[in-house]
Amino acid sequence: MAASELYTKYARVWIPDPEEVWKSAELLKDYKQGDKVIQLRLEEGKDLEYCLDPKTKELPPLRNPDILVGENDLTALSYLHEPAVLHNLKVRFIDSKLIYTYCGIVLVAINPYEQLPIYGEDIINAYSGQNMGDMDPHIFAVAEEAYKQMARDERNQSIIVSGESGAGKTVSAKYAMRYFATVSGSASEANVEEKVLASNPIMESIGNAKTTRNDNSSRFGKYIEIGFDKRYRIIGANMRTYLLEKSRVVFQAEEERNYHIFYQLCASAALPEFKTLRLGNANYFHYTKQGGSPVIDGIDDAKEMAHTRQACTLLGISDSHQMGIFRILAGILHLGNVGFTSRDADSCTIPHKHEPLTIFCDLMGVEYQEMSHWLCHRKLATASETYIKPISKLQAINARDALAKHIYANLFNWIVDHVNKALHSTVKQHSFIGVLDIYGFETFEINSFEQFCINYANEKLQQQFNMHVFKLEQEEYMKEQIPWTLIDFYDNQPCINLIEAKLGILDLLDEECKMPKGSDDSWAQKLYNTHLKKCALFEKPRMSNKAFIIQHFADKVEYQCEGFLEKNKDTVYDEQIKVLKSSKFKMLSELFQDEKTPSPTSATPSGRTLLSRTAVKPAKARPGQANKEHKKTVGHQFRNSLHLLMETLNATTPHYVRCIKPNDFKFPFTFDEKRAVQQLRACGVLETIRISAAGFPSRWTYQEFFSRYRVLMKQKDVLSDRKQTCKNLLEKLILDKDKYQFGKTKIFFRAGQVAYLEKIRADKLRVACIRIQKTIRGWLMRKKYLRMRKAAITVQRYVRGYQARCYAKFLRRTRAAILIQKFQRMYVVRKRYHLMRAATIVLQSHLRGYIARNKYQRMLREHKAIIIQKRVRGWLARVRYRRSLKAIVYLQCCYRRMMAKRELKKLKIEARSVERYKKLNIGMENKIMQLQRKVDEQSKDYKSLLEKLTSLETTYNTETEKLRSDVERLRMSEEEAKNAMNRVNMLQEEITKLRKELHQTQSEKKTIEEWADKYKQETEQLLSELKEQNTLLKKEKEELNRHIHDQAKEMTETMEKKLVEETKQLELDLNDERLRYQNLLNEFSRLEERYDDLRDEVNLMVSIPKPGHKRTDSTHSSNESEYTFSSEITEMEDLPLRMEEPSEKKAPLDMSLFLKLQKRVTELEQEKQSLQDELDRKEEQALRTKTREEEERPPMRGAELEYESLKRQELESENKKLKNELNELQKALLEKSSPEVTAPGSPAYRVLLDQLTSVSEELDVRKEEVLILRSQLVSQKEAIQPKNTMTDSTILLEDVQKMKDKGEIAQAYIGLKETNRLLESQLQSQKKSHDNELEALRGEIQSLKEENNRQQQLLAQNLQLPPEARIEASLQHEITRLTNENLFYEELYADDPMKYQSYRISLYKRMIDLMEQLEKQDKTVRKLKKQLKVFAKKIGELEVGQMENISPGQIIDEPIRPVNIPRKEKDFQGMLEYKKDDEPKLVKNLILDLKPRGVAVNLIPGLPAYILFMCVRHADYLNDDQKVRSLLTSTINGIKKVLKKRGDDFEMVSFWLSNTCRFLHCLKQYSGEEGFMKHNTPRQNDHCLTNFDLAEYRQVLSDLAIQIYQQLVRVLENILQPMIVSGMLEHETIQGVSGVKPPGLRKRTSSIADEGTYTLDSIIRQLNTFHSVMCQHGMDPELIKQVVKQTFYITGAVTLNNLLLRKDMCSWSKGMQIRYNVSQLEEWLRDKNLMNSGAKETLEPLIQAAQLLQVKKKTDEDAEAICSMCNALTTAQIVKVLNLYTPVNEFEERVSISFIRTIQMRLRDRKDSPQLLMDAKHIFPVTFPFNPSSLALETIQIPASLGLAFISRV
Repeated sequence: MAASELYTKYARVWIPDPEEVWKSAELLKDYKQGDKVIQLRLEEGKDLEYCLDPKTKELPPLRNPDILVGENDLTALSYLHEPAVLHNLKVRFIDSKLIYTYCGIVLVAINPYEQLPIYGEDIINAYSGQNMGDMDPHIFAVAEEAYKQMARDERNQSIIVSGESGAGKTVSAKYAMRYFATVSGSASEANVEEKVLASNPIMESIGNAKTTRNDNSSRFGKYIEIGFDKRYRIIGANMRTYLLEKSRVVFQAEEERNYHIFYQLCASAALPEFKTLRLGNANYFHYTKQGGSPVIDGIDDAKEMAHTRQACTLLGISDSHQMGIFRILAGILHLGNVGFTSRDADSCTIPHKHEPLTIFCDLMGVEYQEMSHWLCHRKLATASETYIKPISKLQAINARDALAKHIYANLFNWIVDHVNKALHSTVKQHSFIGVLDIYGFETFEINSFEQFCINYANEKLQQQFNMHVFKLEQEEYMKEQIPWTLIDFYDNQPCINLIEAKLGILDLLDEECKMPKGSDDSWAQKLYNTHLKKCALFEKPRMSNKAFIIQHFADKVEYQCEGFLEKNKDTVYDEQIKVLKSSKFKMLSELFQDEKTPSPTSATPSGRTLLSRTAVKPAKARPGQANKEHKKTVGHQFRNSLHLLMETLNATTPHYVRCIKPNDFKFPFTFDEKRAVQQLRACGVLETIRISAAGFPSRWTYQEFFSRYRVLMKQKDVLSDRKQTCKNLLEKLILDKDKYQFGKTKIFFRAGQVAYLEKIRADKLRVACIRIQKTIRGWLMRKKYLRMRKAAITVQRYVRGYQARCYAKFLRRTRAAILIQKFQRMYVVRKRYHLMRAATIVLQSHLRGYIARNKYQRMLREHKAIIIQKRVRGWLARVRYRRSLKAIVYLQCCYRRMMAKRELKKLKIEARSVERYKKLNIGMENKIMQLQRKVDEQSKDYKSLLEKLTSLETTYNTETEKLRSDVERLRMSEEEAKNAMNRVNMLQEEITKLRKELHQTQSEKKTIEEWADKYKQETEQLLSELKEQNTLLKKEKEELNRHIHDQAKEMTETMEKKLVEETKQLELDLNDERLRYQNLLNEFSRLEERYDDLRDEVNLMVSIPKPGHKRTDSTHSSNESEYTFSSEITEMEDLPLRMEEPSEKKAPLDMSLFLKLQKRVTELEQEKQSLQDELDRKEEQALRTKTREEEERPPMRGAELEYESLKRQELESENKKLKNELNELQKALLEKSSPEVTAPGSPAYRVLLDQLTSVSEELDVRKEEVLILRSQLVSQKEAIQPKNTMTDSTILLEDVQKMKDKGEIAQAYIGLKETNRLLESQLQSQKKSHDNELEALRGEIQSLKEENNRQQQLLAQNLQLPPEARIEASLQHEITRLTNENLFYEELYADDPMKYQSYRISLYKRMIDLMEQLEKQDKTVRKLKKQLKVFAKKIGELEVGQMENISPGQIIDEPIRPVNIPRKEKDFQGMLEYKKDDEPKLVKNLILDLKPRGVAVNLIPGLPAYILFMCVRHADYLNDDQKVRSLLTSTINGIKKVLKKRGDDFEMVSFWLSNTCRFLHCLKQYSGEEGFMKHNTPRQNDHCLTNFDLAEYRQVLSDLAIQIYQQLVRVLENILQPMIVSGMLEHETIQGVSGVKPPGLRKRTSSIADEGTYTLDSIIRQLNTFHSVMCQHGMDPELIKQVVKQTFYITGAVTLNNLLLRKDMCSWSKGMQIRYNVSQLEEWLRDKNLMNSGAKETLEPLIQAAQLLQVKKKTDEDAEAICSMCNALTTAQIVKVLNLYTPVNEFEERVSISFIRTIQMRLRDRKDSPQLLMDAKHIFPVTFPFNPSSLALETIQIPASLGLAFISRV
């Protein structure tokens, strides 16, 4: 088919454009052969006529279909040309934010100028082990390919990273080295990979600088060889460097900087160790201020200096050497500030005592006079004599700069040497991977010697690259056995010959340098004469005689000849070097010790210079050779080192990374087409495309071709042979057989043929679509017509019915209107009549009322007039009466006064007469007689009283003496009375005050009462108003109630939601804690395995083999690792002793580990000693503060000590009571039993006596515990009370002496330590608050005294109670005491909540400690009581057996067995007895040699667990502590050993996980704890353990089960890992949905299932296998659910991670495939009844990703739907899927950038992890819910196949 046939209407092409390089356009009509003009329409709608070249008539390149745009591999494009490559890179970079793209064997990396989250550990793990074509392009994929090929082909590899400055070469090389360091690790404990990475900051600081294009530009090339051992682990590295830009040391262009190390030094000048360097700001030094940009935004040079020093330390550069480096660098800076003054035109001088030169000489250790002299002079040597010549100022400055460059170059050389020494390994290197970070092709406005060397190196690299690509193409064709034709590719050997051949540019340059008067002009003339018009690649510029042009592979470059000779010589004055060699500074002399005398030529400001470092040691130099070697020019050295590099690269397999700089302004994700095309042409990417396009660039496997183009075949054309089918189809479609070739496994197509096939396929699909559309549209139209006809009939029916109904309605309305008119008229007449009648009645009533009212008014006025007359007349009569009465009374008064005066006169006359006196005297005589009688009576009384008085005087005299004695007593009391009187006076004063206050209050009361009355009145007034308002408020209240009710509902809903969220958060926190603990447990198991391996290695190294063969017992050999926990400790202690034994073989292997362990031990001892010293210091401080405040401090813990002493006394009394009961039992046994049986020495007696002695030993142990408690109480009491006497210390010493065990002493010591810490904190707090709390403490003392008395009373009462009631009473008392104390302290600390909080915390801790001690003692008492019951039962059985079964004769005649306790068979107790010596055999047969398959199929699930528990029960029954511990320890170690040996066997791990869980459940079920006995039968409760509490071993078994579970998950993951990606992503479960796109050179894994690939059915079959195995082994259902959940999580995480890293998988059809696969997994969960296991929820991220691939992605509504739907995906994952979404067919559309930005804006507030990939290694925390067994132990039978005949049922 001719290519012109593709240029049809609507075909899209690329046309050149000066701005965008290439523009897209569309053909408006078909192109015909011979047309000179093509009608085009640009994308912006503008029409254009494109004229073809009349000579070549070359058509514009065609554009690829949209479904191919954005491909991972550029070679997958149908049309391979420059615009297609440029457009594909732009779409990936701008639209999809993808910076990596394959171009055949080249990885194109575009610098995003932005930090991207694609280099983390998760990404490294995702690419590790993957094929290069299976994942999206990445630098890690290239590194993995190199690493894999090195291991597979055993051939060294190279990664060649090239590009312009600022394109990201250094970063790419750094990430490649990080990948090797992470994936491979190191072969030793020296952390070589960290050293390799640490070399980067050192080399960046001394070799990188800021340029206008890049802030961290590498100014040298480097080749790092990373060495690997036979196991492909990093053992070391070696670095070679090329072309250091020395000129940057002395000169920087505008906006550029010198090397970073100078600015780091200046930024750190303030450090103390840098004071001697006398540094300052970077703007002070000439060598650092020329660029005018000393600071880089976002970079802290001081921090970078710290990183550099840290890296130097890591690489073994000592502090002295580091300071030496900094001295030399500082000297270079000060040397740059040395100034010169001109004497004349040919000489100059340095000022006397010039400060910069003085500092330089001090730092370098040289003489000031010599250095100043030789900076201004030079020595010239001729054939006959030598003389010294002064030099001009300009020459002196150049010489100074040359010296600075030379020093820096040698220092750079020295640092590289030391880095290589640090990275060098003593282990033999097996292979290496080299990373070449070298400059790309450069072309500037002015190109000099540096650009010439760089472009020369790139010519060599391009030639090697072309040959390698050509070789790969040839190998591919030969492999597929297709006819091989030579591909014409560009060979740049002529250009290389022009540069390096004989009489080439470099030869002529070296020759000119040897000439005495050689110059740049003469050299240019030699170039013109030699190569101009003779070599097509060499040209001369028209306007210049000092330049030349070379046609490189990338572009033409014009070089300026000026400076070539000087830079090529690169020499420095010999005299200056001799001065530096004579330095007292050793390090400076080391820099120049290998140098010989340089040629005494003029110094030049050289540019870049070669520095080559190889790992090969140089041969010894011949005499006279050194001088010759030193005279080699820069060009010659560079050519030799380049040849060496090419030899290295040719001996390795190269991998290419081409870095592209998208723009010159460092804008993130901005693509400049012009700059990109320049670099693509320069880096060889387009050459790769051209080579590929020249052959057969498109390659399909037969299966892929058949799957893609099946639509072009008819059914009869499909044969069973896919290869023949494809051949038949191609012969029909493509007539020209040269356009394709058939290989063994692939079909090869020329460029454009796949596009032609795609066009035919698209046309076929379009025709099919049109046919489908035609049929569907006809069906839809017919359906629409029938629907319309049916609707028309329905409408007619309804319309006619409506018209009939309207006519009937009209008739009804007419008849109704007549009736309405009739009744309306009648109503109007009747209404008018009623109105007239009513009006008449109203008029009559109003008139009659008016007349009646007038009559009534008249009568009323008359009646009121009469009443007024009556009232007036009465008033007038009363007025007249009162007047006359008043006059009569006045007259009477006057008359009566006159008559009284007359009577008064008569009385006065009578009073003066004698008769009046007589009448009066008669009365007085009678009175006198009466008084006389009274006097007589009184005289009689007086006499009698005198008699009594005399008698009283006698008695008085007798009593006076008694009273006198009382007087003295009363005098004493008088003083007290006076005091009382004073008090009374004070009280009276207070009473007066109170009275005053009472009066005031009374007055206030009156005012308040008055105010209350007023207030009452006001309130009464307000009440009425309030009542009115109340009605309004009621309404408002009702509304508010409704509102509150609604709010309450909302609040309850929100609270419920919050509660649910909080519970979820708590569950998450709990799971996190479990996960953290289980991760620690996993790490512990890993370290334990590491320890076992190291111990085995040590044992192997220690044991020296002897001649001959020594057999060992099989039991012993199989149980070598069955050590107990105590043996582990002893072996750890013995390990250093073993390692000290002389062994030459083991020394290099384990000496580093031994030294680390020894160092760790010394560190721990030092830490222990420091803690001991701190403890002593704290104790002394506590004693000092205690003696200072002992009087003021209240007895804070008195009650607590009393309570603890009370508990101790109770425990002692309880123990004594139990001991007495045991003694009584022993006595009763001796008395009741027959003398023959119970005699001393008899078997029964010995058995019971042994049991009793064991009980007594247990009591002794408890007694020691009581002693420990007592010692702790005494220590606490001593800490609180002052140590005034020695009695307490002696008691403490006695108690300590009783504690014979070291553990008890340590426990007591820890108690003392904690007490001291508590006291210290209390003393500090009391010291601060003492002044404020003194009064409160006095009150507290009083309350404590009362409390003490009360406690003593309660103690006396409690001692009278029985023990059980006593304990309860003491607890109740303690609770009440603590409650009161709590209330007291709450009031005390009301103003200080922090103190109260600390007091509450200490109180809670104290209560918890007391409760724990009480629980321990209760357990002890319960155990002892159980033992008593057992002993009583045994005694009863023994007595019954003796009475029933044994006769006296039998006792005498027959020998008695050790335990004579007969039982019947029906009394089988479900225990198994074995001898102690048979324990290894039991472990071997039951654990080590047991095969799970036979046990799971033939026997009951969990049988080994039941057998082991029954053995434990028997040991518990015998009360044999050692036997129990030994059996449990051996069991645990045996399980660990068998899992270590067969840890990759799923059946084995599952079997022992189920048995370990069953063993754990048995220990819980029969532990005797009430919580675990709820579901037991009475018989099972009888089987509970009686003597030992195995809670500690339950925890150990739980940890072991966690380890086994994690191992099971790892086994699951290893089995499923190869199946997941193939089955879930790549395999087409629904055939024909996914379209196969044309593959590139890096072919991905096929989605069509071959014979060896995995499918979804493979995964489901494997899940069925897992589930059936776990069910057969009797694993707990809850545990099975957790395993399934973990399995589904791994499946979903691996699938989603691969989806996020594979662009070809992100399509609509693949989303359908994933959803179908997930539905199949859900169906499997339903079949197994595991839907409630949480497994489906783990697939939610994968489900949402599949839905995201299928939903619409256009409008804002779609964005909102996506945001609400994808709640299980992170923002990064959503954006990544949208960026990767790729249409498979032309009918799909890409996701627009605006839509992705809309999604990002909507999700910006979502707080989720920025991590892109899911953690596929995450393991959910596992739990083991208690699952009791209903199986009775006595019914279990032991099969003979287990080989356990040595154990017997009990």
